Parts: sequence; C-alpha cells; structure tokens
Amino acid sequence: MTMDVKREEGEGGVVEIVEEGNVHGASNQPDKLDVVEELVGVVESVARFGDYRRTQRKECCGIVRRMKVLLPLFEEIRDLEKPLPEAGVVWLWNLKKAFLMAKKLLKTCNEGSKIHLALESEAVTVKFYAVYEKFSQALDGFPSEALEVSDEMKEQIELMSVQLRRARKRTDTQDIELAMDMMVVFSKTDDRNADSAIIERLAKKLALHTIEDLKIETIAVRNLVRERGRQNAETTQQIIDLLNKFKQVAGMEVTNVLEDPVMPKMLEKCTSLIIPHEFLCPISLEIMTDPVIVASGQTYERESIQKWFDSNHRTCPKTRQTLVHLSLAPNYALKNLILQWCEKNNFQLPKKDICECQEGSSAQLKEEVLSLVESLSSNLLEVQRKAVKKIRMLSKENPENRVLIAKSGGIPPLVHILSYPDSKIQEHAVTALLNLSIDETNKKLISRKGAIPSIIEVLQKGNIEARENSAAALFSLSMLDENKVTVGLAGGIPPLVDLLQNGTIRGKKDAVTALFNLSLNQANKARAISAGIVPSLLQLLKDTNLGMVDEALSIFLLLASHPDGRQEIGELSFIETLVEFIRDGTPKNKECATSVLLELGSNNSSFILAALQFGVYEHLTEVAKSGTNRAQRKANTLLQLISKSEQIP
Repeated sequence: MTMDVKREEGEGGVVEIVEEGNVHGASNQPDKLDVVEELVGVVESVARFGDYRRTQRKECCGIVRRMKVLLPLFEEIRDLEKPLPEAGVVWLWNLKKAFLMAKKLLKTCNEGSKIHLALESEAVTVKFYAVYEKFSQALDGFPSEALEVSDEMKEQIELMSVQLRRARKRTDTQDIELAMDMMVVFSKTDDRNADSAIIERLAKKLALHTIEDLKIETIAVRNLVRERGRQNAETTQQIIDLLNKFKQVAGMEVTNVLEDPVMPKMLEKCTSLIIPHEFLCPISLEIMTDPVIVASGQTYERESIQKWFDSNHRTCPKTRQTLVHLSLAPNYALKNLILQWCEKNNFQLPKKDICECQEGSSAQLKEEVLSLVESLSSNLLEVQRKAVKKIRMLSKENPENRVLIAKSGGIPPLVHILSYPDSKIQEHAVTALLNLSIDETNKKLISRKGAIPSIIEVLQKGNIEARENSAAALFSLSMLDENKVTVGLAGGIPPLVDLLQNGTIRGKKDAVTALFNLSLNQANKARAISAGIVPSLLQLLKDTNLGMVDEALSIFLLLASHPDGRQEIGELSFIETLVEFIRDGTPKNKECATSVLLELGSNNSSFILAALQFGVYEHLTEVAKSGTNRAQRKANTLLQLISKSEQIP
C-alpha cells in the first residue's frame, strides 16, 4: 500500500501531512522513529510555553496535560523490537496532525493579545472544540490490537477518549463577570469608562496592570493588526483604545501602538548593543542598577519591586507565587556582572539622582494623607468637607494613593461620615470609597467596617451623583462573593432597581451593572424579581437608544435560571420581544436573545412553542448560519430542542 504525503507551509516551517491513501514502506523502522521524535518534540515545545492567557488557561492546561500523558506511550513505541505495523504508522501521523493543530492554538493563547483573546473568547472556544474533535478522532483510531504496548497505556488512551468526548459536549463555561466587564468597557454610550473602576479591575483580570505586561501586550496587538490588515477595523481600534486606557492607569505614556517602538528607554539610547536579558528588570524591562532578590529567588530592580509591594501585592510578579516574606536581599554578584559589562561596552548606567526627590515627595504625601484623615474627624464641617473632597481626588489618581489612604486609617472615618446629612460630604465620601474599592484588599476593609448599609442609605437618599456612585461602589464591592450576600441581605437591591427605572442614563448604567453582578447570587435573583426588576429591564429593551439592550438581556439570562424568574418573564409579549431581537438585532443582541430563549426553553417547552408562533424557526436558522460563534452554538441547540419537541406526541 502507499500513502501520499504532501508538504505544506505551517507553523514553524514546512510540515508533512499524511492524506488518505496508502503507505510506502509503512513498516520502515526509521519512519516510525522520525514521527515519534516529532511528536515528542511537539510536546516538549508546548511544555516550554509556560503560562497562558487567563481567559483560556484552563483549556490550554487541559490539552497540554493530555499531550504529556502520551509521552510514555511514545517511549514504548520507540522500544518496540518489531517493525511498527502499517496501522500504527497511520495512527501516529493522524496524531501528529492533532498535535500540530493543538500547538498552533496553544501558541496563540500563549503569545496572542490578551484583550483580543478575551474579546473573542467565544470564537477561541470553538477552536478548542475543533482540537478536541481532532484529538478524539485520532485516539478513536488507536490500533490497540496491532500495537504491542502495555495494558496500562491502552487503558489510559481509552480513558482519554472518554474525557475528550465529554469535553466536546461541555456547555458554555465563559467567565460571566469578565464578559460583562468587556461589554461595559466597549459600550459607546458611557464616556466615563476611561476613568471608571472597571478599567483597573479589567486590567487586573487580564493581567495587564504592570509595565512589563503592557509592553508585551503592545507587541501582541501590533502583530494582531499586521495579521488582520484592514479586516475588523472597528474591533481592532477598540482593542487599541482599551490598551491605551490600561497604559494610562499604569502611569505609562500613551504612544502610537502601530508605529512607535516598544523597547526599554536604555535600549533606545544604544540600539547597537544587545543588553543581556538577565540584566533587565522583569518589571520595568530596563537594565538594573540595584538588583535585589525576593523570596522566590527572582531578581528585580529595587525601586520596581518595592513599588509592587507598596501596592499591596504579596506575590512574585514573574512566578505569581505567594512570597513567604517581603525582605529584599542585594544581588551583589549580578550587580558586579552588570558593572563589568557596562565598563567593557562603554555603556552608561542611568543615574538615580531623582530618588531623593521622589522619597521626599513620598514622605510629604504620607504626611498630607495623615493630616487629611485626621481632618475627617474634625468638629468643623467645612474642614471635613475639604478633607473628604481632597481624599476623593487623591484616591482617583493611582493605586499607590489608594493603598496609602487605607494604611493611614482613612476608611473608617469615610464610612462614618456617609451618614452625615450634608449631601456634598456624602457624595465625596461614597465616591472616595468607590475609588478605594478598586484595590482588592480595600474591598474587604470597606465591607468589614460596615460600609455597605451606609452606601445603600446614600443610594436611597443622596443626590443624583451620590446615588450613581453608590451603585458603582456596590458593583465594585460585590465582586467579592460574600459582599453579594451582604448587599442582598442589607436591602440594596430595591433602590438599585429604582435607580434603574428612574435614574439618568449614567445612573441606569451603574444600576444595571451592579444588578447583573448581584444576580449571580441565586437568592439575589429572587430579591431582584420581587423588587420589580423585570418591568425595568423590559423598558431598556424597548428604548434601544439607551444602548443597554445587551446588559438587560444578560440579566434576563441569569433570571431565567430561577423558577420565579421564568414565571415572571415568560409572558407572550416578552417572548415576542426576544424573537424580534433574534430577527433584527445586532449580532450581540441576537446572541444574547438566543441564549435567553434557550435557557427558558430548556426548562419549559411551552416557551419554545410560543416562540414558534412568532416565526423564530426561520430566524434561528439564519443565526445558526451567520451569527457569532456563541450565537451559532445556542441557535443549533435550540433548533435541536425544537426538533425534539415536534417529535413528542
């Protein structure tokens, strides 16, 4: 028999792909060794990728783990004394195709733009399903009788086949909070996004809050733009805009992503020299003048790692492991090597002559903050008003200020003055707490000091800006699951529903994001329904000019998983509205509306029958062909449910 082999350009150069046909010399021992070595090489190369983007980390690690499991099998095949049977060679070639497909996807999730991978998480999920399919097909063809390998390995392959079949059937596991954050950030109706707490929270979720991370992301975005050309220009610009917002939060200069070079300042000054990688600080990517060792064994520039620690981090930036202590040990050996290299190459180290000025400025700021915190407890209302306004401004500026204000004891007096009848003091205090809550540690401190009931009171009785910022503060605090419960029990949901119904556009936006987050808790779903959230959400669907259709549908999706929610929203008028969005909405509208209808129909077939009366079948068929990847999957599942329901007598 013969097997045709064609050569194609693929990742990493030319790869050989076996096509249907016959094998020349299938029992040839060198052929067996070649393909086994290639398979081992692919596994070793993906093992060196290291970390993966947060949005795909779980799936990537699962694929790598399965690839590694097969390494002992390759060892056994290497050691076979008999020539490998023809079926074995064919199987190895098919497995190699699956491995190369997996490697390409893993490389994308390792090196690709974090923002793009989060934005296109649904499309990437589909690619993972394709890899599972390829793996599954290869393993299902395992010639267990022809290959004389151990029973343990045969059992391992059978088990992996079962796991892959399960993975292929797994339902959507997207990070709902991350998806909601992305939705709000890319909204065109809220001009506060560049200054809001959500930018910093999203930067932390995507691990894009250090200078090193952002420089790497800039290169990834530039590569993405080059690959895309002029395709998806609007989405590409959104990614660039968000990257620039992250840079502003981190204190970096916003530059032209597509043109400006991304390299350390010292490298720009001396482009003819290549500074050894180990001489560069992993945080700043600049040559180190005062290298120090942290508890994990990694070395950083003292100033950079100290800023990291001062921002309430207790992990190693490079390894992400929690540090047992925060002591810094001078790395004299590396410092001497750097000095010798600089002398040999006539390279001038940057001078740290501004440090004393910075230290003086830092000490002055600490004194100012301590004085402001003390003034919060003054007997003079005007002194308190000025102090809380200044703290509000400082808490907005940068992460270091937020940590400093908390460490200086600023949170308890801010919580205390929330109950003052002075509307301006209330507004400044709740906004300062909103800014402080961006820091994860501060979230816990604020809630432990009993702030949530006071914030809810401001939400009920404060001026319009105070109410809006109270809603935003509850959203930020409710990122912690225990605070979702606290807000619900403290009666925070009814005033949020009232703001959703009667607030300004900005107020509605703050309320809808807070209610979405709180409704991730099952008990809060019932509270929101009792508070009358459904009519308010329906109003958002009717008034498309508000630009909150997707947010409203996302909350409906959560409510549809609750029995009370299904009963409340399962009216003919709502089903008709869903069908209208599936027919005429934006691609995202169609995706969300299809998801809601699927959730309703999966629990009660009468919802599907009602939708059929409004012609949903034709529209679902269209979505299944041309919708977003997630919408296509949801639409196909709905069509299957419709098919089953029609077969029921």
